[in-house]
Amino acid sequence: MSEIGTLVEPHIPALRRYARSLLHDTDAADDLVQDCLENAIARWHLRRRDGNLRGWLFAILHNLFVSALRQRARRGAQVSLDVSHTVPASSGGQEEQLAVRDLLAGLKLLPPDQRAVLLLIAVEEMTYAEAAQVLGVPVGTVMSRLSRGRESLRQYMETGQPIAIKQCKLRRVK
Repeated sequence: MSEIGTLVEPHIPALRRYARSLLHDTDAADDLVQDCLENAIARWHLRRRDGNLRGWLFAILHNLFVSALRQRARRGAQVSLDVSHTVPASSGGQEEQLAVRDLLAGLKLLPPDQRAVLLLIAVEEMTYAEAAQVLGVPVGTVMSRLSRGRESLRQYMETGQPIAIKQCKLRRVK
């Protein structure tokens, strides 16, 4: 069991950071990381010894997050009574704090798939291939989601208005 701890422990801060970015709630993020670690330990025998442990852990965390989203969609939204909106500390003046607040607000407006890719690539410094593995999508999908997410965030930061999501009309091809 100590082998598992020594291998997994260095990845916990990154898992917590990613979970907090996805959920915007410290307590829920810690619960998600704990669930992730429980799943990893319970299924330790199933992991590939030559595989990427970091990617495997992030994939577990992401899959748990997506499952919770689907479950919440089925049950309906629930609002906590003790929600507090705090901005992370910033080493700077008021302008930097406002920029951080705007950036976090812009991230919240992104669709979950774009936000997840943006966080994995920009914050966790994963490669496109690693992010694709974590999310279970092709590398091209990661690249397009990243591009759309960056453009949406850039527009929001410049104008303060969320980018309008274009509704494309699909046509049936026989």
